[in-house]
Amino acid sequence: MTEKREEESTAPRRLQLRTGSETPIDPEDLVRVSGRDVTPERLERARRLLEEMGPAAAERYLP
Repeated sequence: MTEKREEESTAPRRLQLRTGSETPIDPEDLVRVSGRDVTPERLERARRLLEEMGPAAAERYLP
């Protein structure tokens, strides 16, 4: 078990999905968690969602 935890902690940031409850989530995180490519339009939509829903916006995509 210890080996797995060490592997997880050394994984690149892009491979570590986070929710807003752990650390602040930014628009790019929200777009990436949705599984889509990052575009200016998607970043703007994600920014609006975060303003409206706060960190709970990520829960639309993560269980």
